[in-house]
Amino acid sequence: MMKRIAVLVFAASLILAPVAAFAGSPWTEEEGYPSRAAGKFGFGLKNVLLGWTEIFTQPYDDAKAGENPITSFGKGIFNMIGQTVGGALHLATFPITAVDIPLPENGNQLL
Repeated sequence: MMKRIAVLVFAASLILAPVAAFAGSPWTEEEGYPSRAAGKFGFGLKNVLLGWTEIFTQPYDDAKAGENPITSFGKGIFNMIGQTVGGALHLATFPITAVDIPLPENGNQLL
């Protein structure tokens, strides 16, 4: 039993450690519960539907900035997975506005 608790604590620390590197989601600045819940739902839906576009937008943006688009493709894959999964978690938890799941690059910026 103690081994399971130790594994859970370790896993939670690995999951929560990078949270400080991500900014808060834009819906967290809304006033009132209805606005925050609607903002969280919309933010999650946008990231679920548009997360896949990071494979293309990340290399394009980095190439414009003079960075290597090949390595940017890897960043795009990471962002795609993080934003799509994070968006699904935002959709699943939109009634609980106290929970913010930080996303890579603060979520999808297309809309």
